Amino acid sequence: MRPRPLVVFDRLDVFEWQLCQRVTHLSLYRPWRLTLQTASKLGDWPVWVLLIAAQPWLQPNGAWRIMQYSAIALFAVAIYKLVKTRLCRERPFITYLGGVHCGEPARDKYSFPSGHTMHAVMFSVLVAAHTPWLLPIVIPLSLLIAVSRVGLGLHYVSDVIAGAAMGYGFALLSLYWMG
Repeated sequence: MRPRPLVVFDRLDVFEWQLCQRVTHLSLYRPWRLTLQTASKLGDWPVWVLLIAAQPWLQPNGAWRIMQYSAIALFAVAIYKLVKTRLCRERPFITYLGGVHCGEPARDKYSFPSGHTMHAVMFSVLVAAHTPWLLPIVIPLSLLIAVSRVGLGLHYVSDVIAGAAMGYGFALLSLYWMG
């Protein structure tokens, strides 16, 4: 018998695979695929590192925010990797080989949760708290990053939702901790 979390993922996979299949077929259209790939690459690290590095110029106490943002990002990555390597949910394009189009190479074979989405939501919440005037840029980018993960066949919708919930939680923890 399979471990209980994997049984839950089996049920979710069956429930979500048709949606993933439909969404990833949209990435066969070159302009949309390039948009998703660009958003995905931006979500890898460049946008968030630039956001952290720019804190001294974006706000008073900005130098202090560099430490806050960096600490919570490192903590989030550690917890994310622990969860991802313990639950081992395969990516949709692996589980449904040929049925779900993969629009970009994956770093590993596991999908749960979405780290890109976790960081996008986490930094969006921190931006909302400290530099809300950046939200018109950060919110659409974060949404596009989340959509790109499903659209490129790298994640299920539930992976993205879980990543968003984790990012929200980490941001709230950071705001509470750093007060």
